[in-house]
Amino acid sequence: MIHADIRISILITMVLVFIAQVFFNPVLLSAIFALILLCLFFSLKDQNKAVAKMWTFALTTLALVTIYFSYKSFIGIEAGVAVLSTFLFAKALETKNKRDVIVLFNFALFVSASSFLYSQSIWMALIIVLCLLSCLIGLYRLQTSEFKSLENQSTALKTDAKHVARFLILALPFFILLFVFFPRLPPLWHIPIPEQRSVTGMSDSMSPGDIAELSQSTSLAFRIIGDMDKFPSRNELYWRAMVLDQYDGKTWTSSFINQQPVLENKFSGKSKRGFDYQYLAADARVMWVMGLEKSIPLETEYQLKQDWSITPIRQILRNQPIKLHWLGNTELPESALFKSNILKKINTQMPEALDEKSRQFALEMFKQSGQQPDRYVRNILQWYKGKGFVYTLSPGLLGGNRIDEFLFQSRQGFCEHYASSFTMLMRYVGIPARVVIGYQGGQLSPDQASWEVRQLDAHAWTEVQLNGKWQRIDPTAIIAPQRIDGGMQNYIENDRSILGNKEQKWKYQRFSMLKNMRIWTDYASYQWQSKVVGYTAEKQQSWLSKLGLNSAYASALVLLSSIVIVIIFYFVWIYYRNRQYVSAYEQAIQQFSKQLPQNLRKQPAETFYMWMHRLAEWVEKDQQPIFIQTAQYYQQQRFSCEFDDQQAMKFKGMLKTCASALKNTRKPLS
Repeated sequence: MIHADIRISILITMVLVFIAQVFFNPVLLSAIFALILLCLFFSLKDQNKAVAKMWTFALTTLALVTIYFSYKSFIGIEAGVAVLSTFLFAKALETKNKRDVIVLFNFALFVSASSFLYSQSIWMALIIVLCLLSCLIGLYRLQTSEFKSLENQSTALKTDAKHVARFLILALPFFILLFVFFPRLPPLWHIPIPEQRSVTGMSDSMSPGDIAELSQSTSLAFRIIGDMDKFPSRNELYWRAMVLDQYDGKTWTSSFINQQPVLENKFSGKSKRGFDYQYLAADARVMWVMGLEKSIPLETEYQLKQDWSITPIRQILRNQPIKLHWLGNTELPESALFKSNILKKINTQMPEALDEKSRQFALEMFKQSGQQPDRYVRNILQWYKGKGFVYTLSPGLLGGNRIDEFLFQSRQGFCEHYASSFTMLMRYVGIPARVVIGYQGGQLSPDQASWEVRQLDAHAWTEVQLNGKWQRIDPTAIIAPQRIDGGMQNYIENDRSILGNKEQKWKYQRFSMLKNMRIWTDYASYQWQSKVVGYTAEKQQSWLSKLGLNSAYASALVLLSSIVIVIIFYFVWIYYRNRQYVSAYEQAIQQFSKQLPQNLRKQPAETFYMWMHRLAEWVEKDQQPIFIQTAQYYQQQRFSCEFDDQQAMKFKGMLKTCASALKNTRKPLS
């Protein structure tokens, strides 16, 4: 019968494994695991009712069927981890004896570590460390359960956790030394991005409300690492995701021509006006690299597309920063593809039989502008500015003629409304225009060393082809200049009305609370990613070279020497700790015993009283009373609640008298 304490450790371990994988497993599989946890809980309350074998077989079979239909295979990162987890939960159901418990906890250590294949975040690491602690507590309880007295479960858990934590703390210096000095190998393979997995952030299309919904989220989108002093001004911080140039009256999508890669020799050198920086996505599954406009990748694993978007050549999960170079405001020649009639046709097309009023308005404004595109653009922007348009995250629903209703009825919208309507007003008069989605602005991190861009900074703007070149025109900057100049976070704090009229105060309080909480949690995650997960072979070599360790032999020598020093320190610490806990009486006895021949020394199972009587037999009869008196004095003082240094000194003096009597005896002592 398995002890109740061990069953509790099993349940806690399985719950931690469940938490680590619940957001990555299929919903039905998570439900099956939750059902198994319930079975474990009820079997814990009533140990006489073992879980039936048929239930174990049925739940395991159902879990395997779910895995196969979800992943179409049992092979692969996600499917493989799910299969291992299924077998682990099945093993927990059938655990009955000591051998099963040992197998279960060691298997749980392996399965919990495999959760790092899903995520290497600080929160996943915390859960896995707790799982490690729970497994070690279970193994510790397995060895001590037969010798424990009955005590409260919470008290027992606290006591056992303290013992196991002490062992882990003693092992921590070795972990740190191995982490810092042990040679780090490059990844042997890349983890592919899981299919059919939802990702928070930008998508490859834009429908009404998409960006407005993102802009109410305080979660981190990405982080920029570089020299903050070289950053352009805030109103130039447009982080480009991709171009959308096809519109069906409701949704904007990107045409195939934008996804064509740029020739490698087009940007052969770096721009003197630009600077290097690094992009680190909060979610490694996001397809696009959000770089400043006119940025190029410096790594061969990434490619630049015709619309200035940057994507990986091969879809892989990567938690390391991506090196980019911003070309600055350098004038760049347009490719022949961008000057082709095909591109012009794509960027001037419009849905038929929709928004007729907007078409007529655009033609009249274009005629009044003398059919001059530059003048027409300025007039349209002035018209937006003078017609009382409102910038809000809750614009309400629009009907089939979305452009007409927005421009002439509601006049309340978000950046996507302004970018979409402005683009169509350009197209109605034959001027090529397109929508660009990405992010705008951001904030400095708490350490002032990196730049944080959050989902609430999601933005859409327009690019118009004027004088043969694509030019960025952001109508939102006309309607809400504070949004561009101060950033979305400051704009919401200064003007809460953009959150909507209903429940405005509650929305702001929730926004403010989540924002402050996420700033610090994201900062902690960044430090974990950069200092621990991002400690690559290149960073290790750079750090070791600063210490003067330029060879693998020097690093190995320092590693071994450090381990030896830690071991010696532990031995010295244990020695002095034992000396501290040994009383003055015991120290005097040990010192007295070492001076004697081997046959007269105190034996481990021999009491002091018996030892003194045995030594008394080796001396003359007139010397024997001192040994008896010493034994009696020790019993009186050693087990007394009150004793001082004078009493201990008297005891040492009595032992010296005994030693002198043994030395002067005529009997051979050995």
